[in-house]
Amino acid sequence: MGPAAEARLLALGENAVFAVGDLVVKVGRDPELLARAEREVRVARWLAEHEVPAVRAAEPAARLVDGHPVTVWHRLPPSVRPAQPRDLAALLRRVHALPEPEFGLPPRDLLSGVERWLRLAGTAVDPEDADYLRKRRDDFAAEAAQLVPRLPPGPVHGDALPRNVHVGPEGPVLVDLETFASDLREHDLVVMALSRDRYGLPAEEYDSFTETYGWEVREWEGCAVLRGARETASCAWVAQHAPTNPKALTEFRRRVASLREGDAGVRWYPF
Repeated sequence: MGPAAEARLLALGENAVFAVGDLVVKVGRDPELLARAEREVRVARWLAEHEVPAVRAAEPAARLVDGHPVTVWHRLPPSVRPAQPRDLAALLRRVHALPEPEFGLPPRDLLSGVERWLRLAGTAVDPEDADYLRKRRDDFAAEAAQLVPRLPPGPVHGDALPRNVHVGPEGPVLVDLETFASDLREHDLVVMALSRDRYGLPAEEYDSFTETYGWEVREWEGCAVLRGARETASCAWVAQHAPTNPKALTEFRRRVASLREGDAGVRWYPF
């Protein structure tokens, strides 16, 4: 892959993502993410077997390096245009048509990272806000367990947003496969509904998503529960960046306040 000095940081979230020549290297924050990294590589291989357009792994397994899970990927060609919601919808239709993989996928536990993210936030966030999110987590986890789906459950991407689609010369491909799961297909559709309601996605773009996919999840009575669970997780996810980024702390406080006040119309900003 060449000397480390040639690495260029592409993104920093739960993973640090570096471009190194014609490869991309993902480095996880802590060793407990190793199993998820290993599964992501298996998912990429499985999608390739089913000819679903997605990023391809360049090494057969994840490695633990100095306590950090590391995976290596083939670098995608430059994008020809930004991904649109309809591009995502078309890929989700293909994923949602797949059978269960032999290696098995976990349920889509949206809320499993909440405690880790709050722990990383430490004293940078108000302890009362952290406790509030823990209670929301527990309440929504209980409600989600009782949901009756409208669609047949099965493989889902888990973080179905246009930012996780790359449109290259040969068309749209899925990226960031670490949240793949087997659960309610509605999980993948609620993400875009929340984008419309919270993040300012124009109505016409959301409509193009539902038209391409073929169903409007907001018609489903369980939508509010999955939305609430995802909002809770999204707040906690931002919290992990609060100790080092004042903008993250501001966004965290905005999100928590809107949840406490029950104001579903407060605009959230991607982070």
